Order: sequence, then C-alpha cells, then structure tokens
Amino acid sequence: MQQTTHNENQPALFSSAEASVKLREAIAQFIRKLLASKATQPAAGDLLEMVVKGFGWLARHELLSVIRQLRDDHQLVSYQRDYLRSALADEEINDALRGKARWTHEDHAVLDELFRRSTIYRGSEAFRDMIEFCARFREYRPFNNLLVRVQNPSCSFFATAKDWQNRFSRRIKEDARPMLILAPMHPVMLVYDLDSTEPDPTCPEQAKLPKQLEVFATVVGEWKPEMLENLLANAKRDHIQVAFKELSSTNAGFVTPAAEGSEWKMRSVIHDALDGRGRLATLCHELAHIYLGHVEGDKDGWWPSRINLDHPTLEIEAEATAYIVCLRIGLIPASAAYVCSFLKSGQVPEAVSLEMIAKVAAKLEEMVRHVLPPRKKG
Repeated sequence: MQQTTHNENQPALFSSAEASVKLREAIAQFIRKLLASKATQPAAGDLLEMVVKGFGWLARHELLSVIRQLRDDHQLVSYQRDYLRSALADEEINDALRGKARWTHEDHAVLDELFRRSTIYRGSEAFRDMIEFCARFREYRPFNNLLVRVQNPSCSFFATAKDWQNRFSRRIKEDARPMLILAPMHPVMLVYDLDSTEPDPTCPEQAKLPKQLEVFATVVGEWKPEMLENLLANAKRDHIQVAFKELSSTNAGFVTPAAEGSEWKMRSVIHDALDGRGRLATLCHELAHIYLGHVEGDKDGWWPSRINLDHPTLEIEAEATAYIVCLRIGLIPASAAYVCSFLKSGQVPEAVSLEMIAKVAAKLEEMVRHVLPPRKKG
C-alpha cells in the first residue's frame, strides 16, 4: 500500500520540478528582455513586485536563483551583469523578500506632491517662457554645440553679440570671453554665453530672462553650516572629490568618474557662486547620481551600477532624492521647476525607481546629519 502511494505521487513530484524549471526560465527571459529594453534598471523590491505580478506568488522562491544564474550569463553585456551583481546583490534580494526594501508612505507622499507640483508648473507661464527662450538657441548646428561644449563645458545658452542684442536686448560685457564656432560663408563666428551678457540700458524695453533661470538653484529654509561640512566629510570618506569652481549661471554642478589612477573614485564640481543652502542641495543632487548608480558602479560595492537609464530618468531620480533630503532637514529647493522639464507629456517615466530614491535619500540624510565612521576595508 505504501509502495503504491509512492508510485502514484511520482508524476506529481516530477511535474512540480518541471514547473519550477519552466518558471525560472520564464523569469530569466523576462529579466533579459527588461535589460535589453533600456527602459529600466529596477531596485530589488521593484523587480520582486514586477515578477510576482507577472508570474504569481511562487516566483518569489525562484528569483534569487535566477539572478545568480544570470550574473554569469555572458550573453549579457558587462554593464548588465554589473547591475545584477550590485543593485540586485544577494543581500538586496533577501531584504526585498523579507519586506525591508520598500519605501515608506511618507516618501511616497513627498514624491507624489513633487510630481504634482511639477506637472502644474509644466503648464505655467514661467515654463512656457523658458521653452520659448530655449527654442531661440536651436538654430546652431550640433557640431557647433559640441565646439562650445569643449570650450565651456558648463555653457547652456550661447548666441552672437548681434543675436543677444536683437533678441534679448542684452549687450556683451566689456571683458567677456568669446567662443568660436563655424559658420557658412565665414571661417569662424564669435558667440557668447549668458554669463557674458548684461541688460542693455539704452534699450527702452528690456527682454526679461525666464523666471526659471532667475530662480535657478534657489533654496530657502533653515541653514546649518555643519550640514554641508558633514556631507563633504562623508563624500571624502567615500573617496568622492568635491570642488567648488565657477560654472555657468545655469549649471549648478556636475559629477564624473575620477581620473584613472587617482586616489578618488568620483569627482563632483559645484558652482562656487551658490550660497550655502544652494551648495548643500546641489551636492545632494550630484551625490544622488553616484549612489543611485547613474555614473558607474563601484568595485567595492559602495554603490550600484545602473548606467543604462535615459537622461530624464537620471535627472528625475537625482532631483527627487535631493528634494526628499532637503525637506527632511528644513530646506525647500526649486525642484518642481527643474523636474517639470523632464516629464514626458506630464508623466513620470516608468523607469524611475521610487525604491532607489527612498533608499539613497535615507543614506544622504544620514550623511548630512552625521560624520560616518570610516569604511571597513575588504
């Protein structure tokens, strides 16, 4: 009788094992397509939610084994495998399975409010003024845009002296430094960035700059200098070099990998004309790019690799992260005006990871409030 029962159960056991294999193959195929689409590189909790929604509750038990298998799949390109090893490390997947990877209701509410305000701002007169202003700079060919970028990496807007005068009633400052571009029927043409101009007092009607430029990188609220000092100390702790230099008035900062062979992992430059509040908010934004994995992964695993996201997703994630941090420490940045320009049809891109935003915001808030102990080697 016992032997008969065992034999009767054999097909069920085999079917269960076979179903498990098929489920893993289906999950693996789903993740491959996700990576190939260039649409998103979700955090562990985001991915778990997507997999459970698509394949059912049992998929939870297969996710980690699938991820481990894909990390060694050389049909995937190297940056995809780096993403699987860093953003989807075993610890991250296990935290997601235990429910530790989800964002809080407070974080969700803050982001919802930011995106709501950004959508409203998108329909404002100030936003329309900015779009019209930008449109007047589209006539310069891409190669000339590249030439200007080489001469002045932080330049956002440039035009000839004649264009500045006729279109914006602005004249070139006395000691302004021109940039060279190529032009039809001329060997070269001189152009100037916005910072090289000033309102022409002889013009009866002044063409005002868009409000969005005037409030660029403006931050209000309580200011405690030790917050910036803490953040700088913690950036140094993570081998991130921070420098304050003169940039274009429309470029608050940027971040790049450090030079090869340098003692630093990353390098960030912040516009030195910003006040303390602006410096803190901008540094939060630039560090968010690093800790969100937007620049490149870290071989020591201090931040993940998520380098295949589109530009709107990168900027929305970084600014939303900085926005949460600023609100928590008593500052209010002009994030809605910044984020609105990256919303496609007023919608937040699907690739934006709320989980990554919440996790990095919590990390940066801790870095702002306290000087953290040195990283453990190995």
